[in-house]
Amino acid sequence: MKPPLENQSVKSVGLALKKARLPNTIIDLCIMARTADEAANAIGAPVGSIVKSLVFYIDKVIVMVLIAGDKQCVPANLQKTFKLTGTVRKATAIEVKKTTGFTIGGVAPIGLLNPIPIAIDQSLERFPILHAAAGHPTCVFSISFDNLVYVAKGAVSNEIANQE
Repeated sequence: MKPPLENQSVKSVGLALKKARLPNTIIDLCIMARTADEAANAIGAPVGSIVKSLVFYIDKVIVMVLIAGDKQCVPANLQKTFKLTGTVRKATAIEVKKTTGFTIGGVAPIGLLNPIPIAIDQSLERFPILHAAAGHPTCVFSISFDNLVYVAKGAVSNEIANQE
């Protein structure tokens, strides 16, 4: 089996960083970090600085939301944020893999197989450095909020996550 950093999904994240002229900060944690809490513990970072990449359908349109690790997504607000109508539902693991190229637990916000609309939780701005999955459950990359917005081509929203 290939080392995680040689995985094609991880390489797609590195390529997205390179195309954006950003440093390749991908590291292999050598332990599974499928949740924000697991990633925060492995990195030694605040859980809020972990970027959760969540994939939803709004009617037949697939979208991604990037949420701070210490927040919860508010699906009821996604229609307004994306200016779409229809039923909101979480994408299945198969749908996520087919659209993004990533398996759940390693879904990166960049380097997606297919471009999809992305909304970014404004509360992530609290942290100077963010940490996001890099295409594999043991791999993460570090990035600033502004660079995440730039490379993910996302729209910043203060309505997609709970405000507690």
